[in-house]
Amino acid sequence: MKTVLVTGGAGYVGSHCCKAFARAGWTVVVLDNLSRGWRGAVKWGPLFEGDIADADAVSTALERYRPDVVAHFAAYAYVGESVSRPEIYYRNNSSGTLVLLEEMMKAGIGRLIFSSTCASYGIPVRTPIDEEHPQVPINPYGWSKFMIERMIEDFSRAHGLSAVMLRYFNAAGCDPDGEIGEWHEPETHVIPLAIEAALRQDRTFTVNGTDFDTRDGTAVRDYVHVCDLAQAHVLAAEKLLGSEGAHVYNLGTGNGTTVSELVEAVSRLSGSPLRVAHGPARAGDPPILVAARGKAERELGWVPAQSGIDRIVETALAWYRGRL
Repeated sequence: MKTVLVTGGAGYVGSHCCKAFARAGWTVVVLDNLSRGWRGAVKWGPLFEGDIADADAVSTALERYRPDVVAHFAAYAYVGESVSRPEIYYRNNSSGTLVLLEEMMKAGIGRLIFSSTCASYGIPVRTPIDEEHPQVPINPYGWSKFMIERMIEDFSRAHGLSAVMLRYFNAAGCDPDGEIGEWHEPETHVIPLAIEAALRQDRTFTVNGTDFDTRDGTAVRDYVHVCDLAQAHVLAAEKLLGSEGAHVYNLGTGNGTTVSELVEAVSRLSGSPLRVAHGPARAGDPPILVAARGKAERELGWVPAQSGIDRIVETALAWYRGRL
């Protein structure tokens, strides 16, 4: 049976990917320090508690489980925090990944899936954004992921590392079975915040920016269901078993939803109108972020089947209602 070692597998996207790998017949092992993940989200294989920056822990996990593929999700991912505390993003995300790559090479394990981000593109110069779009990040989070991509490419050329780098757009939604979901402390993602405002009378949802050059003045984002993201990782792992080199794919739908449209969907599906406030646009916030997804469909066979905004909101609502 094929084995995947999932770093950060106790987190939001990582845990959904663990479930997808297990359903596809893979043996799943999670490597996580639980600093931002949840022990209860590790349901589809053993947890090896350790930090990617700890060479001894990484080496032990690799030698014990001898994975066919490493799926790397372990990262800090708050844009605002990265601006105020850049040092922890470069130390954990970039330096930590360097340790992981070095230990993989020492152990003779040469296949990696990397959880990257559309934040590496920065302010788009064209939309939809394809994989050849210039990468000019505008915050330390984006730069930390950009640096990792460069490391992966260099390790591929120098050491024969085979890798797939997946640039997510806006991960959203929750496991339709309700076994796992989206849970951050603090919560900064737009859909959970909108749902909290719908389900709790003491919460207000703030729309940041109402004068963008979009169809209703609010920002447009490309939301992709986390289960569709998870399926893309399984397809990427299968690709790695039979190909070499470093490959990059956008993971998005090619369609955008405005913040106002999102508010409408949450209100309609929850049956509870949101209390909405309007604030200024955040510095550096682009008006539109939408993926060109054709490459992932052509080369991986990936189709985002669950990423309609209603499906995303329905599954997220079910998860949050289950937690109340």
